[in-house]
Amino acid sequence: MKSLKHIAIIMDGNGRWANKRSRPRKFGHREGLKALERVAKAANELGIEYLTVFAFSTENWQRPRSEVDFLFQLLRSTVRNEFDKLQQEEDIKIKVIGRIDELEDDIQADIKKIEEVSKDNKGLQLNIAVNYGGRAEIVDALNKALKSEIETIDEEEFNKLLYAPELNDVDLLIRTANEKRVSNFLLWQISYAEFYFTSTLWPDFDKIELEKAIDEYNSRKRKFGSLPGEELN
Repeated sequence: MKSLKHIAIIMDGNGRWANKRSRPRKFGHREGLKALERVAKAANELGIEYLTVFAFSTENWQRPRSEVDFLFQLLRSTVRNEFDKLQQEEDIKIKVIGRIDELEDDIQADIKKIEEVSKDNKGLQLNIAVNYGGRAEIVDALNKALKSEIETIDEEEFNKLLYAPELNDVDLLIRTANEKRVSNFLLWQISYAEFYFTSTLWPDFDKIELEKAIDEYNSRKRKFGSLPGEELN
């Protein structure tokens, strides 16, 4: 496998998946959680170091209040149950990134607990982006820099101010449900990422779909702005 350390996924299509079955959107979100478990296990088995998924954006607060409330109920349950099971049985490390300090106190406490108990795990690091926006992350990093009175800053130092400075840049960005935009996700980290778009709705995404994306990634030549094997005339 070509060097592939960090996969990011914009999990799209839960609502459409439910609508196709004449079910409420929350049914799709529950099935989307099952897909996340499957994919996290698959990525772990494949030796991926980091998997970052977009769970709730800073813009998602504009959704109907009933849906927002349900999503955070699901988050509470997931952190306490499914994520705890992943860290215990699969040796997966859990990290939540975003403006976590704006969430309710009990959710913050649950997040801190799961991060603490899984911090020494040796498997995949699963990063869940909650109340996250790429621009917000950059602004927050800039504010940290200003408070620290740094006069000049380079890319390496700036990276240390991000929500998860230990992360490699994204190698492969996957978006499901045939949407073709980045939606303010990991704007700093996807500078040289390969993009993979699929019509598969997120609740239907599985190890086979993940391997398709990886196969496509492996077929591409990553240049990082250079001309490998070529001379500039």
